[in-house]
Amino acid sequence: METLQRLHNRGSVSTVYDIDNSCKFEADNTEYLERDPSSAGNRKTFTTSMWVKRTELGQASTIFGVYPTSGAGNTTVVQFGFTSDDKFQCGFQTFYVVQTNRVFRDTSAWYHIVVRIDTTQSTATDRFKVWINGVEETSFSTDGRASIGLNQDTGINFTEPHRIGVLLSNSWYFSGYMADINHIDGSAKSPTDFGETDEDSGIWKPKKYAGSYGTNGFYLDFESSGSLGADSSGNSNNFTLNNIAAADQATDTPTNNFATINTLQGNASKLIISNGATDIVKSGNHGWQTTNANIAVSVGKWYAEFKLDTSASLIMLGVNQADNEAAWYGSHIGAYSNSTAQGMGYYSQNGYFYRNGGSGAIGSTYTAGDIIGIAFCYNSNGTAFMGMSKNGTWQNSQDPSSGTTNMLGLNYGNAFTNNEMYTFAISTHQDAGGVLANFGGFDGFTVSSGNSDANGYGNFEYAVPTGYYALCTKNLAEEG
Repeated sequence: METLQRLHNRGSVSTVYDIDNSCKFEADNTEYLERDPSSAGNRKTFTTSMWVKRTELGQASTIFGVYPTSGAGNTTVVQFGFTSDDKFQCGFQTFYVVQTNRVFRDTSAWYHIVVRIDTTQSTATDRFKVWINGVEETSFSTDGRASIGLNQDTGINFTEPHRIGVLLSNSWYFSGYMADINHIDGSAKSPTDFGETDEDSGIWKPKKYAGSYGTNGFYLDFESSGSLGADSSGNSNNFTLNNIAAADQATDTPTNNFATINTLQGNASKLIISNGATDIVKSGNHGWQTTNANIAVSVGKWYAEFKLDTSASLIMLGVNQADNEAAWYGSHIGAYSNSTAQGMGYYSQNGYFYRNGGSGAIGSTYTAGDIIGIAFCYNSNGTAFMGMSKNGTWQNSQDPSSGTTNMLGLNYGNAFTNNEMYTFAISTHQDAGGVLANFGGFDGFTVSSGNSDANGYGNFEYAVPTGYYALCTKNLAEEG
Protein backbone atom coordinates (compact mmCIF):
# COMPACT_ATOMS: atom_id res chain seq x y z
CA MET A 1 0.00 0.00 0.00
CA GLU A 2 2.83 2.41 0.79
CA THR A 3 4.31 1.93 -2.68
CA LEU A 4 0.94 2.64 -4.27
CA GLN A 5 0.52 5.81 -2.23
CA ARG A 6 3.91 7.13 -3.27
CA LEU A 7 2.97 6.79 -6.91
CA HIS A 8 -0.64 7.94 -6.63
CA ASN A 9 -1.78 11.12 -4.92
CA ARG A 10 -5.20 10.68 -3.35
CA GLY A 11 -5.27 14.05 -1.60
CA SER A 12 -4.68 12.26 1.68
CA VAL A 13 -1.84 14.35 3.11
CA SER A 14 -1.91 17.79 4.68
CA THR A 15 -0.66 20.59 2.44
CA VAL A 16 0.26 24.19 3.04
CA TYR A 17 -0.87 24.93 -0.50
CA ASP A 18 -4.52 24.11 -1.15
CA ILE A 19 -6.00 23.74 -4.62
CA ASP A 20 -9.64 24.71 -4.31
CA ASN A 21 -11.03 23.91 -7.75
CA SER A 22 -10.68 21.77 -10.83
CA CYS A 23 -12.47 21.56 -14.17
CA LYS A 24 -14.41 18.51 -15.32
CA PHE A 25 -13.94 17.33 -18.92
CA GLU A 26 -16.23 14.83 -20.65
CA ALA A 27 -15.33 13.22 -23.98
CA ASP A 28 -18.95 12.42 -24.84
CA ASN A 29 -19.80 16.12 -24.60
CA THR A 30 -16.73 17.22 -26.64
CA GLU A 31 -15.54 19.50 -23.85
CA TYR A 32 -12.23 21.32 -24.21
CA LEU A 33 -10.39 24.66 -23.89
CA GLU A 34 -8.67 26.48 -26.74
CA ARG A 35 -6.35 29.46 -27.15
CA ASP A 36 -4.78 30.85 -30.35
CA PRO A 37 -1.70 32.94 -29.44
CA SER A 38 -1.51 36.20 -31.35
CA SER A 39 2.30 36.12 -31.41
CA ALA A 40 4.92 33.41 -31.07
CA GLY A 41 6.95 32.81 -27.95
CA ASN A 42 9.84 30.44 -27.39
CA ARG A 43 9.18 27.41 -29.57
CA LYS A 44 12.25 25.48 -28.42
CA THR A 45 11.88 25.51 -24.64
CA PHE A 46 8.79 25.15 -22.45
CA THR A 47 7.48 23.34 -19.36
CA THR A 48 3.89 22.30 -18.70
CA SER A 49 2.66 21.12 -15.30
CA MET A 50 -0.85 19.87 -14.56
CA TRP A 51 -2.75 17.60 -12.21
CA VAL A 52 -5.20 15.16 -13.80
CA LYS A 53 -7.71 12.62 -12.49
CA ARG A 54 -8.95 10.18 -15.11
CA THR A 55 -12.53 8.91 -15.12
CA GLU A 56 -12.60 6.86 -18.34
CA LEU A 57 -9.96 4.38 -19.42
CA GLY A 58 -9.17 2.56 -22.64
CA GLN A 59 -9.49 5.57 -24.91
CA ALA A 60 -6.82 7.73 -26.52
CA SER A 61 -7.02 11.18 -24.98
CA THR A 62 -5.21 14.50 -25.01
CA ILE A 63 -4.47 16.64 -21.99
CA PHE A 64 -2.54 19.34 -23.91
CA GLY A 65 -1.70 19.78 -27.54
CA VAL A 66 -1.15 21.99 -30.57
CA TYR A 67 -2.43 21.13 -34.03
CA PRO A 68 -1.97 23.45 -37.02
CA THR A 69 -4.86 25.03 -38.92
CA SER A 70 -2.97 27.50 -41.10
CA GLY A 71 -1.28 25.08 -43.48
CA ALA A 72 1.94 24.71 -41.48
CA GLY A 73 1.44 20.95 -41.60
CA ASN A 74 2.82 18.37 -39.21
CA THR A 75 5.91 20.42 -38.46
CA THR A 76 4.12 22.07 -35.54
CA VAL A 77 2.19 19.17 -33.99
CA VAL A 78 2.78 18.50 -30.29
CA GLN A 79 0.42 16.39 -28.21
CA PHE A 80 0.59 14.61 -24.90
CA GLY A 81 -1.94 12.47 -23.09
CA PHE A 82 -2.88 8.80 -22.80
CA THR A 83 -3.01 5.96 -25.30
CA SER A 84 -5.93 3.58 -25.74
CA ASP A 85 -4.03 1.08 -23.57
CA ASP A 86 -3.59 3.73 -20.83
CA LYS A 87 0.10 4.50 -21.25
CA PHE A 88 1.30 8.08 -21.11
CA GLN A 89 2.51 9.31 -24.48
CA CYS A 90 3.78 12.38 -26.23
CA GLY A 91 3.45 12.92 -29.97
CA PHE A 92 5.90 15.30 -31.62
CA GLN A 93 5.82 16.31 -35.27
CA THR A 94 4.96 13.10 -37.20
CA PHE A 95 6.10 10.52 -34.63
CA TYR A 96 5.70 9.49 -31.01
CA VAL A 97 8.48 10.88 -28.87
CA VAL A 98 7.69 8.46 -26.05
CA GLN A 99 5.16 5.95 -24.82
CA THR A 100 5.68 4.64 -21.31
CA ASN A 101 5.76 1.00 -20.36
CA ARG A 102 3.83 1.95 -17.26
CA VAL A 103 0.04 2.27 -17.45
CA PHE A 104 -2.06 4.80 -15.53
CA ARG A 105 -5.39 3.27 -14.57
CA ASP A 106 -6.06 4.51 -11.06
CA THR A 107 -9.28 6.52 -11.40
CA SER A 108 -9.37 7.25 -7.67
CA ALA A 109 -6.10 9.20 -7.73
CA TRP A 110 -4.67 12.44 -9.05
CA TYR A 111 -1.54 12.29 -11.23
CA HIS A 112 0.88 15.20 -11.42
CA ILE A 113 2.36 15.40 -14.92
CA VAL A 114 5.29 17.65 -15.85
CA VAL A 115 6.45 17.71 -19.47
CA ARG A 116 9.61 19.62 -20.37
CA ILE A 117 10.85 20.13 -23.91
CA ASP A 118 14.16 21.92 -24.48
CA THR A 119 15.55 21.32 -27.97
CA THR A 120 18.61 23.49 -27.20
CA GLN A 121 20.09 20.59 -25.19
CA SER A 122 23.10 18.95 -26.87
CA THR A 123 22.00 15.45 -25.81
CA ALA A 124 18.86 14.25 -27.61
CA THR A 125 17.45 12.40 -24.59
CA ASP A 126 17.62 15.64 -22.59
CA ARG A 127 15.44 17.44 -25.14
CA PHE A 128 12.32 15.73 -23.81
CA LYS A 129 11.61 14.76 -20.21
CA VAL A 130 8.44 13.78 -18.36
CA TRP A 131 7.85 13.34 -14.63
CA ILE A 132 4.74 11.79 -13.09
CA ASN A 133 4.22 12.39 -9.39
CA GLY A 134 7.75 13.72 -9.11
CA VAL A 135 9.41 10.64 -10.63
CA GLU A 136 11.07 10.87 -14.04
CA GLU A 137 9.76 8.34 -16.54
CA THR A 138 12.69 6.45 -18.09
CA SER A 139 11.14 3.14 -19.19
CA PHE A 140 9.50 3.51 -22.59
CA SER A 141 7.85 1.08 -24.98
CA THR A 142 8.45 3.68 -27.67
CA ASP A 143 11.36 6.11 -27.48
CA GLY A 144 11.80 8.56 -30.36
CA ARG A 145 13.76 11.23 -28.54
CA ALA A 146 16.74 10.70 -30.85
CA SER A 147 14.61 12.09 -33.68
CA ILE A 148 14.22 15.48 -32.01
CA GLY A 149 16.57 17.86 -33.79
CA LEU A 150 18.93 20.24 -32.03
CA ASN A 151 17.26 23.67 -31.75
CA GLN A 152 14.16 22.30 -33.46
CA ASP A 153 11.05 24.47 -33.27
CA THR A 154 7.80 22.98 -31.97
CA GLY A 155 4.20 24.08 -32.25
CA ILE A 156 4.05 25.00 -28.58
CA ASN A 157 4.05 28.79 -28.12
CA PHE A 158 3.48 29.20 -31.88
CA THR A 159 0.51 31.01 -33.42
CA GLU A 160 -1.57 27.83 -33.74
CA PRO A 161 -4.50 26.52 -31.67
CA HIS A 162 -3.41 25.34 -28.21
CA ARG A 163 -6.00 22.96 -26.81
CA ILE A 164 -6.57 21.41 -23.40
CA GLY A 165 -8.68 18.26 -23.40
CA VAL A 166 -8.47 17.49 -27.14
CA LEU A 167 -5.99 17.60 -30.02
CA LEU A 168 -8.18 17.98 -33.08
CA SER A 169 -11.64 19.46 -32.72
CA ASN A 170 -13.18 16.04 -33.28
CA SER A 171 -10.99 13.40 -31.67
CA TRP A 172 -8.88 12.33 -28.68
CA TYR A 173 -11.05 14.00 -26.05
CA PHE A 174 -10.14 13.68 -22.37
CA SER A 175 -12.54 12.48 -19.66
CA GLY A 176 -11.77 13.43 -16.09
CA TYR A 177 -10.66 16.39 -14.01
CA MET A 178 -7.75 18.81 -14.43
CA ALA A 179 -6.36 21.22 -11.88
CA ASP A 180 -3.55 23.72 -11.29
CA ILE A 181 -2.31 23.96 -14.89
CA ASN A 182 0.94 25.91 -15.29
CA HIS A 183 2.51 26.45 -18.70
CA ILE A 184 5.93 28.16 -18.75
CA ASP A 185 7.09 29.71 -22.04
CA GLY A 186 10.89 29.81 -22.46
CA SER A 187 12.03 28.02 -19.29
CA ALA A 188 13.03 24.44 -18.58
CA LYS A 189 11.62 23.81 -15.11
CA SER A 190 11.82 20.88 -12.71
CA PRO A 191 8.91 19.05 -11.02
CA THR A 192 10.05 20.52 -7.70
CA ASP A 193 8.95 23.93 -9.00
CA PHE A 194 5.36 22.64 -8.81
CA GLY A 195 5.35 19.87 -6.19
CA GLU A 196 7.21 18.29 -3.32
CA THR A 197 7.44 15.05 -1.37
CA ASP A 198 5.59 14.93 1.94
CA GLU A 199 8.16 14.24 4.66
CA ASP A 200 5.93 11.88 6.66
CA SER A 201 4.20 9.80 4.01
CA GLY A 202 6.48 10.09 0.98
CA ILE A 203 3.47 11.10 -1.13
CA TRP A 204 4.00 13.68 -3.87
CA LYS A 205 1.89 16.80 -3.22
CA PRO A 206 1.33 20.18 -4.89
CA LYS A 207 3.07 23.41 -4.09
CA LYS A 208 2.55 26.90 -5.47
CA TYR A 209 4.61 27.81 -8.52
CA ALA A 210 6.49 31.03 -7.82
CA GLY A 211 8.34 31.74 -11.07
CA SER A 212 7.63 33.76 -14.20
CA TYR A 213 5.54 32.53 -17.16
CA GLY A 214 7.00 34.05 -20.31
CA THR A 215 5.11 35.44 -23.31
CA ASN A 216 2.61 32.63 -23.91
CA GLY A 217 2.68 31.13 -20.42
CA PHE A 218 -0.52 30.75 -18.46
CA TYR A 219 -1.94 29.51 -15.18
CA LEU A 220 -5.43 27.98 -14.99
CA ASP A 221 -6.74 27.64 -11.44
CA PHE A 222 -10.47 27.36 -12.36
CA GLU A 223 -11.37 29.61 -9.42
CA SER A 224 -14.16 31.47 -11.22
CA SER A 225 -17.02 29.26 -12.36
CA GLY A 226 -18.16 32.02 -14.68
CA SER A 227 -14.73 32.23 -16.35
CA LEU A 228 -13.13 28.77 -16.25
CA GLY A 229 -10.75 29.66 -19.08
CA ALA A 230 -9.30 32.69 -17.30
CA ASP A 231 -5.50 32.90 -17.08
CA SER A 232 -4.39 33.81 -13.54
CA SER A 233 -0.70 34.23 -14.38
CA GLY A 234 -1.06 37.94 -15.07
CA ASN A 235 -0.56 37.42 -18.82
CA SER A 236 -4.27 37.37 -19.69
CA ASN A 237 -3.65 34.41 -21.98
CA ASN A 238 -7.24 33.30 -21.58
CA PHE A 239 -8.80 30.18 -23.10
CA THR A 240 -12.09 29.90 -24.95
CA LEU A 241 -14.57 27.39 -23.53
CA ASN A 242 -15.96 24.72 -25.85
CA ASN A 243 -19.03 23.00 -24.38
CA ILE A 244 -17.73 23.79 -20.90
CA ALA A 245 -20.03 25.69 -18.54
CA ALA A 246 -19.96 27.03 -14.99
CA ALA A 247 -21.41 23.71 -13.82
CA ASP A 248 -18.17 21.99 -14.87
CA GLN A 249 -16.26 23.62 -12.01
CA ALA A 250 -15.47 21.03 -9.34
CA THR A 251 -14.02 20.99 -5.82
CA ASP A 252 -12.49 17.55 -6.40
CA THR A 253 -8.77 18.41 -6.35
CA PRO A 254 -5.32 16.95 -5.55
CA THR A 255 -5.54 18.44 -2.06
CA ASN A 256 -9.10 17.22 -1.38
CA ASN A 257 -9.97 14.13 -3.38
CA PHE A 258 -13.69 13.24 -3.48
CA ALA A 259 -15.34 9.91 -4.15
CA THR A 260 -16.69 9.21 -7.62
CA ILE A 261 -18.32 6.12 -9.16
CA ASN A 262 -15.82 3.27 -9.38
CA THR A 263 -14.99 2.66 -13.05
CA LEU A 264 -12.63 -0.24 -12.29
CA GLN A 265 -15.07 -2.85 -11.05
CA GLY A 266 -15.26 -6.05 -13.03
CA ASN A 267 -18.67 -5.32 -14.55
CA ALA A 268 -17.66 -1.90 -15.89
CA SER A 269 -18.16 -3.07 -19.49
CA LYS A 270 -21.86 -3.49 -18.74
CA LEU A 271 -22.19 0.09 -17.50
CA ILE A 272 -21.83 3.50 -19.08
CA ILE A 273 -20.17 5.79 -16.53
CA SER A 274 -19.70 9.40 -17.59
CA ASN A 275 -19.79 13.08 -16.56
CA GLY A 276 -16.79 12.98 -14.26
CA ALA A 277 -17.79 9.47 -13.09
CA THR A 278 -21.03 10.76 -11.56
CA ASP A 279 -23.56 9.41 -14.10
CA ILE A 280 -24.29 5.72 -14.55
CA VAL A 281 -26.60 3.75 -16.83
CA LYS A 282 -26.45 0.17 -18.05
CA SER A 283 -25.07 -0.40 -21.53
CA GLY A 284 -27.63 -3.06 -22.37
CA ASN A 285 -29.95 -5.74 -21.02
CA HIS A 286 -27.60 -7.25 -18.45
CA GLY A 287 -29.99 -7.76 -15.52
CA TRP A 288 -29.12 -6.27 -12.16
CA GLN A 289 -25.69 -4.62 -12.00
CA THR A 290 -24.15 -2.94 -8.96
CA THR A 291 -21.29 -0.52 -8.60
CA ASN A 292 -19.75 1.35 -5.67
CA ALA A 293 -18.07 4.65 -4.92
CA ASN A 294 -14.28 4.44 -5.22
CA ILE A 295 -13.53 5.53 -1.65
CA ALA A 296 -14.54 3.15 1.15
CA VAL A 297 -14.56 3.57 4.94
CA SER A 298 -14.46 1.46 8.10
CA VAL A 299 -15.73 4.13 10.49
CA GLY A 300 -17.48 7.52 10.46
CA LYS A 301 -20.69 9.20 9.34
CA TRP A 302 -21.07 9.91 5.63
CA TYR A 303 -23.65 11.46 3.31
CA ALA A 304 -24.29 11.42 -0.44
CA GLU A 305 -27.18 12.22 -2.80
CA PHE A 306 -28.50 10.49 -5.91
CA LYS A 307 -31.00 11.68 -8.49
CA LEU A 308 -32.92 9.44 -10.86
CA ASP A 309 -32.50 10.53 -14.45
CA THR A 310 -35.23 10.70 -17.08
CA SER A 311 -36.93 7.31 -17.63
CA ALA A 312 -35.04 5.73 -14.73
CA SER A 313 -36.73 2.84 -12.94
CA LEU A 314 -35.79 -0.33 -11.06
CA ILE A 315 -33.07 1.43 -9.06
CA MET A 316 -31.66 0.51 -5.67
CA LEU A 317 -29.50 2.93 -3.67
CA GLY A 318 -27.61 2.33 -0.44
CA VAL A 319 -24.32 1.03 0.91
CA ASN A 320 -22.33 -2.09 0.10
CA GLN A 321 -19.23 -3.95 1.19
CA ALA A 322 -16.50 -2.62 -1.09
CA ASP A 323 -15.03 -6.02 -1.98
CA ASN A 324 -18.38 -7.77 -2.45
CA GLU A 325 -17.77 -8.97 -5.99
CA ALA A 326 -20.84 -11.21 -5.91
CA ALA A 327 -23.10 -8.15 -5.89
CA TRP A 328 -21.41 -6.58 -8.91
CA TYR A 329 -22.35 -9.32 -11.33
CA GLY A 330 -26.06 -9.71 -11.99
CA SER A 331 -27.30 -8.82 -8.52
CA HIS A 332 -28.47 -5.90 -6.40
CA ILE A 333 -27.46 -4.51 -3.02
CA GLY A 334 -28.54 -6.72 -0.11
CA ALA A 335 -29.44 -9.72 -2.26
CA TYR A 336 -27.16 -12.22 -0.52
CA SER A 337 -27.69 -13.84 2.85
CA ASN A 338 -24.82 -14.13 5.30
CA SER A 339 -24.05 -13.65 8.98
CA THR A 340 -23.26 -9.94 8.81
CA ALA A 341 -25.09 -8.61 5.71
CA GLN A 342 -22.97 -7.35 2.85
CA GLY A 343 -25.07 -4.28 2.10
CA MET A 344 -28.43 -2.54 2.27
CA GLY A 345 -30.44 -1.01 -0.53
CA TYR A 346 -33.53 1.22 -0.83
CA TYR A 347 -35.65 0.16 -3.81
CA SER A 348 -37.38 2.66 -6.08
CA GLN A 349 -40.31 0.49 -7.12
CA ASN A 350 -41.82 -0.38 -3.72
CA GLY A 351 -40.00 1.75 -1.14
CA TYR A 352 -38.67 -1.41 0.60
CA PHE A 353 -35.23 -1.90 2.06
CA TYR A 354 -33.25 -4.99 1.06
CA ARG A 355 -30.70 -6.61 3.35
CA ASN A 356 -29.28 -10.09 3.89
CA GLY A 357 -31.44 -11.64 1.18
CA GLY A 358 -34.65 -10.28 2.69
CA SER A 359 -36.72 -7.10 2.50
CA GLY A 360 -39.18 -4.95 4.40
CA ALA A 361 -41.34 -1.85 4.00
CA ILE A 362 -39.57 1.35 5.00
CA GLY A 363 -40.54 4.37 2.91
CA SER A 364 -41.96 5.87 -0.25
CA THR A 365 -41.35 4.81 -3.80
CA TYR A 366 -39.26 7.16 -5.91
CA THR A 367 -38.95 7.87 -9.60
CA ALA A 368 -37.28 10.07 -12.25
CA GLY A 369 -36.48 13.52 -10.84
CA ASP A 370 -36.46 12.48 -7.18
CA ILE A 371 -33.33 13.05 -5.09
CA ILE A 372 -32.42 10.36 -2.57
CA GLY A 373 -30.10 11.13 0.33
CA ILE A 374 -28.20 8.27 1.94
CA ALA A 375 -26.77 8.69 5.44
CA PHE A 376 -24.32 5.99 6.52
CA CYS A 377 -23.21 5.65 10.14
CA TYR A 378 -20.35 3.20 10.79
CA ASN A 379 -19.40 3.04 14.46
CA SER A 380 -16.03 2.09 15.91
CA ASN A 381 -17.64 -0.90 17.71
CA GLY A 382 -18.50 -2.46 14.35
CA THR A 383 -22.19 -1.58 14.23
CA ALA A 384 -23.52 0.24 11.18
CA PHE A 385 -26.77 2.01 10.24
CA MET A 386 -28.30 3.51 7.12
CA GLY A 387 -30.93 6.20 6.65
CA MET A 388 -32.58 7.40 3.47
CA SER A 389 -34.38 10.59 2.52
CA LYS A 390 -36.60 11.41 -0.45
CA ASN A 391 -36.46 15.03 -1.61
CA GLY A 392 -35.25 16.12 1.82
CA THR A 393 -37.73 14.09 3.91
CA TRP A 394 -36.20 11.27 5.95
CA GLN A 395 -38.19 8.07 5.60
CA ASN A 396 -39.86 6.27 8.50
CA SER A 397 -39.29 9.36 10.73
CA GLN A 398 -35.55 8.72 10.67
CA ASP A 399 -33.36 11.35 12.32
CA PRO A 400 -29.69 10.74 11.48
CA SER A 401 -28.68 13.97 13.25
CA SER A 402 -29.86 12.61 16.59
CA GLY A 403 -27.86 9.45 16.30
CA THR A 404 -29.50 6.45 14.68
CA THR A 405 -33.19 7.07 15.47
CA ASN A 406 -35.28 4.72 13.29
CA MET A 407 -32.30 4.12 11.00
CA LEU A 408 -31.82 0.61 9.69
CA GLY A 409 -29.16 -1.63 11.20
CA LEU A 410 -26.83 -2.90 8.52
CA ASN A 411 -25.45 -5.66 10.72
CA TYR A 412 -27.25 -8.97 10.68
CA GLY A 413 -26.30 -11.27 13.51
CA ASN A 414 -22.79 -10.02 14.19
CA ALA A 415 -20.89 -6.74 14.31
CA PHE A 416 -18.24 -6.05 11.69
CA THR A 417 -15.17 -7.09 13.61
CA ASN A 418 -12.60 -7.16 10.82
CA ASN A 419 -12.77 -3.53 9.72
CA GLU A 420 -14.73 -4.40 6.59
CA MET A 421 -14.70 -1.52 4.14
CA TYR A 422 -18.09 -0.13 3.10
CA THR A 423 -19.16 2.61 0.75
CA PHE A 424 -22.12 4.02 -1.17
CA ALA A 425 -23.55 1.80 -3.89
CA ILE A 426 -25.94 1.90 -6.85
CA SER A 427 -27.85 -1.01 -8.37
CA THR A 428 -29.67 -0.59 -11.67
CA HIS A 429 -31.76 -3.02 -13.72
CA GLN A 430 -33.03 -1.05 -16.71
CA ASP A 431 -30.89 0.10 -19.64
CA ALA A 432 -33.08 3.18 -20.10
CA GLY A 433 -32.44 6.00 -17.66
CA GLY A 434 -29.83 5.97 -14.95
CA VAL A 435 -28.59 7.52 -11.74
CA LEU A 436 -26.84 10.85 -11.24
CA ALA A 437 -24.58 10.77 -8.18
CA ASN A 438 -23.34 13.61 -6.01
CA PHE A 439 -20.63 12.76 -3.50
CA GLY A 440 -19.90 16.46 -3.00
CA GLY A 441 -16.90 17.14 -5.24
CA PHE A 442 -18.82 17.44 -8.50
CA ASP A 443 -22.57 17.60 -8.91
CA GLY A 444 -23.84 14.92 -11.25
CA PHE A 445 -27.10 16.87 -11.30
CA THR A 446 -27.94 20.55 -10.94
CA VAL A 447 -28.00 21.65 -7.30
CA SER A 448 -30.29 24.62 -6.79
CA SER A 449 -29.85 25.35 -3.08
CA GLY A 450 -26.30 24.42 -2.12
CA ASN A 451 -25.50 22.86 1.27
CA SER A 452 -22.07 21.86 2.56
CA ASP A 453 -21.19 19.70 5.54
CA ALA A 454 -20.05 21.10 8.87
CA ASN A 455 -16.44 21.26 7.63
CA GLY A 456 -17.50 23.32 4.61
CA TYR A 457 -17.01 20.52 2.05
CA GLY A 458 -19.41 19.31 -0.59
CA ASN A 459 -22.32 20.92 -2.40
CA PHE A 460 -25.64 19.18 -1.86
CA GLU A 461 -29.28 19.88 -2.65
CA TYR A 462 -30.46 19.23 0.92
CA ALA A 463 -28.99 19.93 4.34
CA VAL A 464 -26.35 17.43 5.40
CA PRO A 465 -27.45 15.77 8.67
CA THR A 466 -25.57 17.04 11.70
CA GLY A 467 -22.45 14.98 12.29
CA TYR A 468 -22.34 13.57 8.73
CA TYR A 469 -19.78 14.48 6.09
CA ALA A 470 -19.02 14.37 2.37
CA LEU A 471 -16.82 11.43 1.40
CA CYS A 472 -13.52 13.19 0.66
CA THR A 473 -9.95 12.85 1.88
CA LYS A 474 -9.91 15.94 4.09
CA ASN A 475 -12.95 14.64 5.94
CA LEU A 476 -11.42 11.17 6.14
CA ALA A 477 -8.39 12.66 7.87
CA GLU A 478 -10.56 14.40 10.46
CA GLU A 479 -13.70 12.28 10.78
CA GLY A 480 -12.82 8.80 9.49
